[in-house]
Amino acid sequence: MSAWAEARSPAANDDADALDAYSRTVVEVAERLPPSVANLRILRRTRRGQVPVGAGSGVVLTPDGFLLSSAHVVAGAGRGRAAFVDGRELRFSVVGSDPLSDLAVLRAEADDLAPAELGDAERLRVGQLVVAIGNPNGFAGSVTAGVVSALGRSLPSRAGRAVRIIDNVVQTDAALNPGNSGGALVDSSGRVVGINTAVAGVGLGLAVPINAATRKVIGALMSEGRVRRAYLGIAGGARPVPPRARGEVRGSTCVEVVEVVEGSPADRAGIRPEDMILEVAGTPVTGVDDLQRLMVGELIGVSVGLRLLRGGETRELTLVPAELTTKET
Repeated sequence: MSAWAEARSPAANDDADALDAYSRTVVEVAERLPPSVANLRILRRTRRGQVPVGAGSGVVLTPDGFLLSSAHVVAGAGRGRAAFVDGRELRFSVVGSDPLSDLAVLRAEADDLAPAELGDAERLRVGQLVVAIGNPNGFAGSVTAGVVSALGRSLPSRAGRAVRIIDNVVQTDAALNPGNSGGALVDSSGRVVGINTAVAGVGLGLAVPINAATRKVIGALMSEGRVRRAYLGIAGGARPVPPRARGEVRGSTCVEVVEVVEGSPADRAGIRPEDMILEVAGTPVTGVDDLQRLMVGELIGVSVGLRLLRGGETRELTLVPAELTTKET
């Protein structure tokens, strides 16, 4: 053993061991995941034929060619080419796209792809190591590492006039650049916990989480090519429940109705501006995000009870949610 090695303090040895452990984890992920992440070239048909109009990344879901990417990566296009680190370049088509979750499912012409393992972003902790894998600026199989900087962030999404909030977005300081969108954000075990979607600034990247809600979106896109959501037809915001009514409700905040769309389910049910929505289908509504989470496809065309405050008095109404289209708000 060298004199230098003998002179190293226990603390220095511990630091070296920690660095080695960190490096080993990133290297293992970097070796395991790139075959499951494709470099996407988005094509659009024009008078000159198929021309490239964009690029991004995609994550392999199944051996028979299903890929997961960001909806904004494939927006306005129906097909493209997916290149893999083994040199293959495969044609793909867009199976379904959901701008309101910024997720899209593609189908490549293959039956022997290497699928990534999906994890659960709900188990992430701030400070946890994560690795981003994608194709920034066209450099295939690029790997960057960082930590989970924050959890529970919200990201506005829009499709036509329809606007929703993507909940529980993962914030990371792993470097993301143009082309990373649609790529994988993975934990130290190599499980995909997010789909990289936005670069909000230097050292500030955002990823749509992989959780129970987004798994339902992915499943719907794979099987039906779209995601069905219920629609009430109101605009509103969170407001504290008036003190005189707090003894009658289960929450301290509610949703105050600011606007009711004419002819919408809310309009037909008799909801008015300044009403305060307390519960929908027996579930407390403390903010707009609660209301959005309740608007699942199963409620379309189904009569549901709604409890609200109007002029200080509690009222019960019944409404029938319709299906959300991108022309609605």
